[in-house]
Amino acid sequence: MDCKVEQEEEREVLRSIYEEDERFKEINPTTFQYKFGEDGHFKSFVLEISWTDNYPENAPNINMDAFYNKHLLDKVKGNIISRLSEQCDLNLGCAMTYSLFDWTNEHCEELTEEQDEAQQPLEAPESSIEEKDNQDNEQKAEKTEKKEKLTKNQKRKLGNRLNAKGELERGWNWVDIVKHLSKTKPT
Repeated sequence: MDCKVEQEEEREVLRSIYEEDERFKEINPTTFQYKFGEDGHFKSFVLEISWTDNYPENAPNINMDAFYNKHLLDKVKGNIISRLSEQCDLNLGCAMTYSLFDWTNEHCEELTEEQDEAQQPLEAPESSIEEKDNQDNEQKAEKTEKKEKLTKNQKRKLGNRLNAKGELERGWNWVDIVKHLSKTKPT
């Protein structure tokens, strides 16, 4: 059977299996992601599998570089990829994306056992966070200082402009009450 036909059949099967599962995402017709674990948990991760042109005759590409996985240790990512590569070798010639996701789900705890909450990659030190905040504040101050002041004539011209609908802004023809009262005589 042609690889493209097999891929189309597997894509339809994946869509029917995971249609209600929010953790599954089809990135494009040949790339699929699945999130394992609870959101925000230090052992949760996203596994991405992308098919090559000759998939399933050749193994798919396994990617752990999703931004969501930034908290995972490199050795944990490497372990997951190597263990899944072994599974790919066992399933060559067969549709294996569902099998890989299912196998990972069954062995999730084992795959992430080296991921300890205390071993998460170091966050930026507090001092550098404060420095970044100060730099952001300085940049905002510079932006507000650069704002030029408009003359009355420039403001009047801005007032005569049309809005997105091609109409004059609301109140363009309203009477200025102060001017009106200054011209009238008290009775």
